[in-house]
Amino acid sequence: MATHPKPGLKRRAPVDPALIREEIRAEALRMGFAAVGFAAAAAPAPQRQRLASFVELERHGGMGWLGEDLDRRADPARLWPGARTLISLGLSYAPEDDPLAALADRSRPAISVYARGRDYHLVLKSRLKALGLWMWNRWGRDLKVFVDTAPLMEKPAAMRAGLGWQGKHTNLVSRQHGSWLFLGEILSELALPPDEPEVDHCGTCRACLDICPTDAFPAPGQLDARRCISYLTIEHVGPIAREFRAAMGNRIYGCDDCLAICPWNKFAQAAHEAAFAPRAALTGATLAELAAIDDATFRARFSGSAIKRMGHERFVRNIAIALGNGDGGEHAIAAVIRLLDDRSATIRGVAVWALARLSPGRFEAERSSRLAAEADESVRAEWAFGSLSPQAARGKTEATPLA
Repeated sequence: MATHPKPGLKRRAPVDPALIREEIRAEALRMGFAAVGFAAAAAPAPQRQRLASFVELERHGGMGWLGEDLDRRADPARLWPGARTLISLGLSYAPEDDPLAALADRSRPAISVYARGRDYHLVLKSRLKALGLWMWNRWGRDLKVFVDTAPLMEKPAAMRAGLGWQGKHTNLVSRQHGSWLFLGEILSELALPPDEPEVDHCGTCRACLDICPTDAFPAPGQLDARRCISYLTIEHVGPIAREFRAAMGNRIYGCDDCLAICPWNKFAQAAHEAAFAPRAALTGATLAELAAIDDATFRARFSGSAIKRMGHERFVRNIAIALGNGDGGEHAIAAVIRLLDDRSATIRGVAVWALARLSPGRFEAERSSRLAAEADESVRAEWAFGSLSPQAARGKTEATPLA
């Protein structure tokens, strides 16, 4: 981290490492971090083995970067050989309400809690840099900060530093903050004593596994991202396989089901970070209204939000699927029909699927006038699929390969 000391500030030579650790912890908490833990930079070998197995089974889907630099990704000490200590920091984003309640109103979008406000990468990185500058001015040792921007496995690092444990849904769980911690890291040249690693407190509970709408967990502690609604709505490019569309409901960005159902959330206090407060652009909009915004409006409305990073095409693709899972109504049907003219074949295809679900009569009318002019084979296949009987369509859905 390239920083400069404040004028006139006298650096302190490192003294008792345990005292330095506690000074850093106290300053981090003062800055608003909810959890702070310390671990050796070097990670144990099983961490790499688990990642390698995940990649070998191709459960990372289209996230090809997860298969790159396995050694550096699994071991922070290889990411930066000068690192002696890893500091794991958590910022709470616990919601005031129940995220699952948003699934009830099918006319409005359900958006993952973490994406309802300002992009957490921006908030967390700014705070990490402030803490890093404070450390550098105080002890003059090099450091690097990370917020999901480098090949560093954050959840295993947080577990080693005592912030929580990876639950059966593979996400971090904290006894104090439940499932709601944004994670960031500082690698430092300072050699500081580690905190006690956290142990698993899930017991026999499997609520997170049972609630998953798409059966994305092959076994406790294992995730197949190709079946995960968070992956499908955010990372996956192109059409989403039919077998997952109905299960998506009105989720247009991420899925909180496995997080929200965790019993440990009862100990979490609602976060008071103003930057994470839900945006009015999301809380007051209907799916039909959001389906009509163009790319320029999308970029302006979601500037500084994690949602902007997904791009307009994926955003509208997900909305079309959500509309198809709704209760219908003329506004929803009209919105879907407008999307049949979209220049993106991905959007046209899911709009066809949605219209077939909302209004078979309108579907047949549109099909007769549009099919002959449709050049994209994937969209033509959606028109053919939509014309099947419900029984035949179910059989086709079950045979659809993973996205």
